[in-house]
Amino acid sequence: MKKLLVLLGPNLNMVGVREKGIYGTETSDSINEQITSFAKEQGFEAEIFQSNHEGALIDKIHSAKDKFDGVVINAGALTHYSYALRDAIACVDIPFVEVHMSNIHAREEFRHTSVIAPVCRGQIAGFGKLSYNLAIIALKEMI
Repeated sequence: MKKLLVLLGPNLNMVGVREKGIYGTETSDSINEQITSFAKEQGFEAEIFQSNHEGALIDKIHSAKDKFDGVVINAGALTHYSYALRDAIACVDIPFVEVHMSNIHAREEFRHTSVIAPVCRGQIAGFGKLSYNLAIIALKEMI
């Protein structure tokens, strides 16, 4: 079975608690269970890793090279300014799909630019928790 990493950045552990008008009331634990279940239905063994620390995310990306066939990444706010995260993705030769639950292009201007997008195969934004499923489907087609 192919292995998939779902990498979640800062504050994504607070989904269901923070900014409910944007992210909804469903908890991150509930969404993570659904992601894992959907991934299995699509033929993937999925591991979910969340950290509020940039270095931990970078370390996980580095270790993904020999362990995973693809990565779904929601880098949270790091999407918009972390060149270190961008460089980590670029040095690992597996496909990444960038995901955002909210439509980042309809929010504050600083969210409109993703520094990781150029090193990801694609970007899915604005479909809530369904964004993760769409990314899994995309990776299934790529791998």
